[in-house]
Amino acid sequence: MKIGIIGAGNIGTALAHRFRAAGHDVAIANSRGPETLRDLAAETGARAVTAEEAARGRDLVVVTIPEKNIPQLPKDLFSGVPDDVVVIDTGNYYPRQRDGRIDGIENGMTESAWVSQQIGRPVIKAFNTIYAQHLQDYGKPKGTPGRIALPVAGDDPKAKAVVMQLIDEIGFDPVDDGTLADSWRQQPGSPVYTHDYDVNETKRALAAATPERKPEWKASANSPGTFEAPV
Repeated sequence: MKIGIIGAGNIGTALAHRFRAAGHDVAIANSRGPETLRDLAAETGARAVTAEEAARGRDLVVVTIPEKNIPQLPKDLFSGVPDDVVVIDTGNYYPRQRDGRIDGIENGMTESAWVSQQIGRPVIKAFNTIYAQHLQDYGKPKGTPGRIALPVAGDDPKAKAVVMQLIDEIGFDPVDDGTLADSWRQQPGSPVYTHDYDVNETKRALAAATPERKPEWKASANSPGTFEAPV
């Protein structure tokens, strides 16, 4: 599969490693230009490209940048990209630590529904509940006891099936988390978030989630601070 990754932070880097190890053709971009990704390209075998190049000629595109930077993506990023190209959003909203207030999310939209609105494309929510280092290092063969499960939410059954197969290929068990409107079950503060649960534990955690955004995951008057000192 031809995969584009927009964002070369912790999750983007981990996915580049996992996807290349599974034999996929990977192109990766960041906001600073391909020349800044030479070391990562040499390490993983991914190609360093621009964001526009990462979104074109691909079967699947991963958007993995801070929520606050989503509106800064090129407005024509997906212009001309076929409708059957799957787009994954891995993002999490950290209002007190990094992103500041985003009204759409604060007013009740799920994080990925907001991202979808901003980029003008349907998205599948995945890879947001696991630490990047665990994503890179903890993949296991199918059938391994205790294999980590990752929830997947989205409205297009075919696109979701592609993402779930990809998750299985890179060493994790996919769990269907319903539609994008259901994806609050895997947002920060939910029982599944940052826990390396197996399939059964993940399903229990998703079922135990409640839709109210906890106060620590809402913006304050002074947001944002930092991850070390959120406000």
